[in-house]
Amino acid sequence: MDQAESVRTPSSWVVVGLDNGGTCNNATVLDATGQFLVNDLVENPSRVLEGPESAVEALAEAFGNILELTSTPLSLVRAVGLDTPGPASAHGVISSKGATNFNQVSWHGFDIRGALETRLGLPVVYNNDGNAAALYAHHQHFGAQASEHSSVSAIVGTGLGGGVVEAGSVVRGSAGMAGELGHVQIPLHGVLEDDQPVPMCNCGFAGDVESIASLTGIRNNLLPYWLTRFPDHPLVNEPIGVAAKALRGYGEKDDALALAVFGQQAKAIGKLFTIAANFTDPSAYFLGGGVVEADPHFRQWFLNCVRENTELRDEQKAVATFALVPDRDMAGARGAAVAALAEASITAASAA
Repeated sequence: MDQAESVRTPSSWVVVGLDNGGTCNNATVLDATGQFLVNDLVENPSRVLEGPESAVEALAEAFGNILELTSTPLSLVRAVGLDTPGPASAHGVISSKGATNFNQVSWHGFDIRGALETRLGLPVVYNNDGNAAALYAHHQHFGAQASEHSSVSAIVGTGLGGGVVEAGSVVRGSAGMAGELGHVQIPLHGVLEDDQPVPMCNCGFAGDVESIASLTGIRNNLLPYWLTRFPDHPLVNEPIGVAAKALRGYGEKDDALALAVFGQQAKAIGKLFTIAANFTDPSAYFLGGGVVEADPHFRQWFLNCVRENTELRDEQKAVATFALVPDRDMAGARGAAVAALAEASITAASAA
């Protein structure tokens, strides 16, 4: 990919967005006028498995690389947005029990936001990755009217992440754990088959959204059941982990087993959105993650299934939108940048 074709010169001060993942860090630059300076995915190794010190240095390298790529002087950077997988506090302290990609003891209770802030010498604004993607989807969809609307996002991946945005800002909660939509327990009537076991989540809950609508839910709960209903399917002979990862490809080919599994996932998310409709009555429901990084006809089918299984009142149907999270691979870094821009703008206004 020729990055030079997608790079613009900053027209004012900027913020940098950094999306930390298990394999790579994604980076972007957003200027004060709301323009992203890079149109494509820019990745560097994240080195999280080497421990906190290496991972923070890798984030610093990603920061330096994106400034070099966009010909942005360090002096123009007002703040940095950072997102990582959760659970973590609202201030970027990894859970005392570790988190996704952060299993080593050295990560438990580690303040990754503070460590990066010290390393870069710039303010760092933290969100978990689900909240960052939710924030980007909201602002990209509503634009200048973002502060006038609310939204709920479900991000389907290894787990089920998400975020709640109210008046253009992420709802964080007192412990920073609001928007953990994967662990909302849902009514299972109409989702499971009569003889299907109640799915269990790794968090210990029975019948929460993540136990169904996630890659982990497919591997641990849905696929073992559905393979018994399709004993001649090619995936019967594959290890369950391999089969779970291969399932989306079958779904894109309208395979009956795959559509049964993904149909249950869509029903579960519909139940979640029905609960959200009664709690927050959002303007928009966004769907993101691996399940929509697929063939266009499949992801549209999945979104339609979610919509059909979300029970809204007529008044809500008239005003609610269902949409996919845009720029899927870049949504985390871009959402992190949007959060940093908001904080930097407030600071600039206060200083004026």
